[in-house]
Amino acid sequence: MISYYKTNFALMQYHKYSLTELDNMIPWEREAYLTLLHQYLEKVKEEQKQQ
Repeated sequence: MISYYKTNFALMQYHKYSLTELDNMIPWEREAYLTLLHQYLEKVKEEQKQQ
């Protein structure tokens, strides 16, 4: 349960989602956005390593 709140907090603080947006997401929709965000952050991390 704490993971849920930590994820919500991070999405609100760093990625500007609102709590209402997060609460209104269908569970699979939330997972899809989290997966895409994770992939994007990994790509950015790799690009920074290469520089």
